[in-house]
Amino acid sequence: MLFETHTHLNDKQFDEDRQQVIKRATDAGISYILNIGYNRETIPSSIKLAETYPFFYTSVGWHPQDAISCTEKDLEWLFSLTHHQKVVAIGEIGLDYYWDTSPKDVQQEVFRKQIRLAKEVSLPIIIHNRDADDDVIRILKEENADEVGGVMHCFSGDTALMKTCISLNFSIGIGGPVTFKNRPVLKEVASSVPLDKLLLETDSPYLAPHPYRGKRNETAYVRLVAEEIAKLRQMTVQDLAHATTENAKKLFQII
Repeated sequence: MLFETHTHLNDKQFDEDRQQVIKRATDAGISYILNIGYNRETIPSSIKLAETYPFFYTSVGWHPQDAISCTEKDLEWLFSLTHHQKVVAIGEIGLDYYWDTSPKDVQQEVFRKQIRLAKEVSLPIIIHNRDADDDVIRILKEENADEVGGVMHCFSGDTALMKTCISLNFSIGIGGPVTFKNRPVLKEVASSVPLDKLLLETDSPYLAPHPYRGKRNETAYVRLVAEEIAKLRQMTVQDLAHATTENAKKLFQII
């Protein structure tokens, strides 16, 4: 029983074979799937997936790359959607200093507003952080985001950053890159993160694990992530799957 905590199965890359991809996921032992909605286009289709499949859940949020387009009406819309029974998190939200699509000050303001929204509706936060460690941590502290906590999606930092995130009540989401030979720091994080703070994800269709690196990722491959981390931690895949699934169910308040 595995919990895929971050995927984009509503992405157009799955338009031709979405049902088959979902079947391969369930055949691989994935029992829960959290699909991510992150702008005007992806949120409705993500909610539709969650309404169609009983084992699907969704988040709603505004991605930092799209921050420049986020209006007060959009934030009000997000707030209204949080009452949907399948909406279990706010995200993915955060900062992305790699892609120059939204000014940093705009990203930061939209990030802050969504943290406040998450606190108002008591939902955990899914953090997108790319090349913005210091500002992400500073804003999480200043906005008291630890009150709701959440997950650092696709974590790529070192053990020091991992410990800081955990101190702020955030779990660590690890995906396909942990299987890459050239990611020793991430392997160290996967080995040392407290088991009760570890979550599994794919971020499909992106970041496919070895041996599919460079190809389209899909949710079934979360098993490959689990196998690699179990090997690093010297434990069985079954025990890792059980622990990380319980972690996700607790964080996202899924009974």
